[in-house]
Amino acid sequence: MRPECPEGLPLASAKPTDMEAQTPPPAAPSPPPVPPASDYPVSFDVDYPDRPLNRLTTFFRVFTVIPIGIVLATVANSSYSVSGGGAGSASTYAGAGGLLFAGPLLMILFRQKYPRWWFDWNLNLQRFTNRVSAYFLLLSDTYPSTDEDQYVHLDYPYPDAQRDLNRWLPLVKWFLAIPHYVVLFFLGIGAFFVTIAAWFAILFTGTYPRGIFDYMVGVHRWANRVEAYAFTLATDRYPPFRLGP
Repeated sequence: MRPECPEGLPLASAKPTDMEAQTPPPAAPSPPPVPPASDYPVSFDVDYPDRPLNRLTTFFRVFTVIPIGIVLATVANSSYSVSGGGAGSASTYAGAGGLLFAGPLLMILFRQKYPRWWFDWNLNLQRFTNRVSAYFLLLSDTYPSTDEDQYVHLDYPYPDAQRDLNRWLPLVKWFLAIPHYVVLFFLGIGAFFVTIAAWFAILFTGTYPRGIFDYMVGVHRWANRVEAYAFTLATDRYPPFRLGP
């Protein structure tokens, strides 16, 4: 006869078997893999607006962007001349803004030096331009700031001209980047139609489709890498042919 516990149950059922005691708890799910960070010195990204977007400003975006577009135009590229007639004519030329290209080129070529304030001007103007572009292309409904990064993140390190930059390469960078111009031309055509599709999607659903958003950010990333290489002369690393980081 099998002995019983006080409650009247067999002793074998009052404690777990050896196999049950050795059974490990279920393993916790492994975290999703983290994509490797890009080793290219120019980084660009835009925060995805994971929220309902303003449909009214989206509908009138071509008009709401005008004030900040005028501000950008005054610092990005403007020049004019006034000439007086007669024998004692005088001319007045005024200009402001724009990416500094010829100056850094000459300094790198002859002095192997890139003045820091020229570099900061180019980087911050490029950031401002991207904020306005991202707003105009519906990537956000937050009005662009003239000085805060907001939802657009662009950065590249200040180069040591003697150590990091080839003094002769700035003469031909614009030419070496021609294959990128061709690719960006076709990517820009795609971005035009994608923006129209995003405009309708936001008006009807209030959200920017994530796949379209990633494509637009990728086109901006590609263009900024080419600009930093060929025109702001911030790096000698040839831009990769890809939309991703």
